[in-house]
Amino acid sequence: MKILIADDSRVMRQIVLRTLRQAGHDGHEIVEAENGLDAFEKIAAHHPDLVLSDWNMPEMNGIDLLDRLRASGSTVPFGFVTSEGSPEMRQRAEASGALFLIAKPFTPEAFDEALRATGLV
Repeated sequence: MKILIADDSRVMRQIVLRTLRQAGHDGHEIVEAENGLDAFEKIAAHHPDLVLSDWNMPEMNGIDLLDRLRASGSTVPFGFVTSEGSPEMRQRAEASGALFLIAKPFTPEAFDEALRATGLV
């Protein structure tokens, strides 16, 4: 499976990757993006099977990325990994088509549960 990780923090992208591995989801091809605009371009170029995106990023935030993807006809499975997990944000994410929202700090178990619930793994 090919997973795109979008976060403006290189360190956070590495933490997400490490947590995926700790959750037993290693061996996947990983594509990294620095912000929503970078992610949008890399999704078109790399056709990932799953996008894991931060919400707050420069250039284009995560929710705008998801909305732009859906407006362009993309149905790529999409989940948020973000420091904010308010009920309003969760509702907004779900309304836009996100499969899940994992709030930081997160655990390998949270990743495993979210990924298994998607049916992708």
